[in-house]
Amino acid sequence: MKKRKKVICLFLCICVLGVGCGSKTSERTQDSGQQAEENNNKENQEVKIGFSFDSFVIERWIRDRDVFVSTAKKLGASVNVQNANGSVQEQISQIQYLIDKNVDVLAVVAADCAALSDVMHAAKEKGIKTISYDRLILNGDTDLYVSFNNKAVGTLMGKELKRDLPDGGQIIMIQGAEEDNNVKLVYQGFMEELEGSNLEVVYEAHCKGWRAELAVDYLDEALEKYPDVSGIMCGNDDIAAQVVRVLAEHRLAGKVQVVGQDGDLAACQRIVEGTQTMTAFKSVELLAKVAARYAVSMAKGEKLSRINSSINDGSGDIPFCMLQPISVTSRNMDEIIIDGGYHSVEDVYLNVPRED
Repeated sequence: MKKRKKVICLFLCICVLGVGCGSKTSERTQDSGQQAEENNNKENQEVKIGFSFDSFVIERWIRDRDVFVSTAKKLGASVNVQNANGSVQEQISQIQYLIDKNVDVLAVVAADCAALSDVMHAAKEKGIKTISYDRLILNGDTDLYVSFNNKAVGTLMGKELKRDLPDGGQIIMIQGAEEDNNVKLVYQGFMEELEGSNLEVVYEAHCKGWRAELAVDYLDEALEKYPDVSGIMCGNDDIAAQVVRVLAEHRLAGKVQVVGQDGDLAACQRIVEGTQTMTAFKSVELLAKVAARYAVSMAKGEKLSRINSSINDGSGDIPFCMLQPISVTSRNMDEIIIDGGYHSVEDVYLNVPRED
């Protein structure tokens, strides 16, 4: 009987131990399952991206927005777009709004590259990944900078003027907003390229807020002082459009070499018509697609891959996905723009007689 009691007691102990071990195993399995489910939910959860634009004064920003949003949507992300209409304070407020909305990633086209560092740091402190889009936010310590080689834009402009003006001459510069860090880089590349040439910059001006219409008064003033100007460097193709209009009024369109950047359709039309010399073409569609893909990857915690450069924003080096601009003239218009599918042959040559 005693022996039987011992066997029963031993059996009960084994059962208790068995239940205990089974309970812990079950808890671990449950925890692992919950973790896997959380990871899976995070993976399947819609990525929220905030995109703050300086303004839509420049036509290309609308294309950037549309391509970025459509690319992000295809990748399962939603994009909250904010437009600051050129106001720095409004942009800071809108970025704070996006931070409060708990976006996963914040992309910014800065109205003032030196004025957003504090609010960008606030985003990072909240765990939001940050992207300087096209314009480098100074001292912002953003997680990524996606843009073109802006110094090369100025270099291409300078090379084309040197090529078309081998005997030298006077150059007028009507640039974009001084608050845009890219303007400084373009200027640097342009001036370095002109060193040692017979081209002399005799007049400089900046269009505040990238308002192209300001170029009209600047050029009228410049032509009064320097009527024999040989070339005009324009901050972008919108400014070039105003410049060519003023030159036409002075019967100088086609006689003065005009360079710009962006590859706008109207600029391509002017190039084949002979009133603009070149545009530093930047595929904004490619830029927007690349930035959107990186934004989604960053939101998912994936490592950045295929980053080809770095840049110092004042606080240290940050990853820089650098795309290259291409000089487009009448010589390679068909090859780059039309064959590349950026603008159609009918649109580019709209105002050129068919026999030409």
